[in-house]
Amino acid sequence: MPLLPGELRLRDGQPTTLGVLGGGQLGRMFAQAAQAMGFRVAVLDPDAASPAAQVADLHIRAGYDDAQGLAALALACDAVTTEFENVPAQALQVLAARVRVAPGAQAVAVCQHRAREKAQFVQGGVPCAPHLLIACEADLGDAAPHLFPAILKTATLGYDGKGQCGVPDAAALPDAWRALGGVPCLLEQRLRLACEFSVIVARDDHGHCVHLPVQQNLHRDGVLAVTRVPAPDVPPAAAEEAIAHTRRLAQALGYVGVLCVEWFALDDGRVLANEMAPRPHNSGHASLDACDVSQFELQVRTLAGLPLPQPRLHSPAVMLNLLGDLWFASGGAASEPARTPRTPDWAGLLALPGAHLHLYGKAEPRPGRKMGHLTVTAAEPEAALALARQAAARLGLPAA
Repeated sequence: MPLLPGELRLRDGQPTTLGVLGGGQLGRMFAQAAQAMGFRVAVLDPDAASPAAQVADLHIRAGYDDAQGLAALALACDAVTTEFENVPAQALQVLAARVRVAPGAQAVAVCQHRAREKAQFVQGGVPCAPHLLIACEADLGDAAPHLFPAILKTATLGYDGKGQCGVPDAAALPDAWRALGGVPCLLEQRLRLACEFSVIVARDDHGHCVHLPVQQNLHRDGVLAVTRVPAPDVPPAAAEEAIAHTRRLAQALGYVGVLCVEWFALDDGRVLANEMAPRPHNSGHASLDACDVSQFELQVRTLAGLPLPQPRLHSPAVMLNLLGDLWFASGGAASEPARTPRTPDWAGLLALPGAHLHLYGKAEPRPGRKMGHLTVTAAEPEAALALARQAAARLGLPAA
């Protein structure tokens, strides 16, 4: 039975409440989408000032493995989701014994470990880069010459370019592995890319699956910098292939919720899966302003068991990630560091037509920290890109 919004359904006299593990910006935008649909939201996060806690109806300040905190969340909520993949899978299992949880612990555990993730790709017939698991020092000698040049990535906890390094040849592999702490790693062949893109799907309990428009992504220093929708350099056949594979992955995982798969488009026309995220994704933020159903509303719908319409793109869009570096740029040029933070020129930015500013409520800007994003929408893709370039120039960012 669907979990109807609070004013329509009460549990023990209390409004319907959706819970989220994690207090970051993804949790914040989930909470705002849920509240817009009439739900109350409870957040479990140890940080008193976390972005999601600021907007939640209930904040349970506890660690993700805190038994009392998890019990309080289960008691308060009708269903619980997660806003980041590194929440302990055991916490999801504990919650699932008492309350509906989506996505489930098993699916999240696959996405938490790069070797499990690659095994899921291979098992499901999803094309991915040639790779090798380096579980221990003895495995270093198993790296075949065709894998180089390569990228070495820690099997767990790496994100936004962290926990990885380039490896030009086999001779450099031992030092690279030790530099990453000598932990289990995945060695992946470095590929010649035409572009990177992502597919975001939402799947419900009955196996019904919908997807957002394909997003083309540009990364700088391992961090997503720019997303363009529709994806200008992804051929329609390649997009359809990636969408079909992503849907099959969700089905194979028995997935309920929002799932993102990042893809590589190669120079030779092939598409290869890079990695999965069991949650809304940075590249899907433009859906808040460019689609009639955002990725966060889809997350709410899948968690609450509500119908899933196929999202429609009503406005071409370009999304710019806003990192804390902007607060330390002197004179609007990010290459000239300032000693003390200063507020970027939001008024000048919002003077641009079609500019939608989203700030995450983080009080302390730090270099590399995701502070917000800007989405620019327009009637045509070229117009959106031109406006995004104007916005980037005003912020002192590289051209979109």
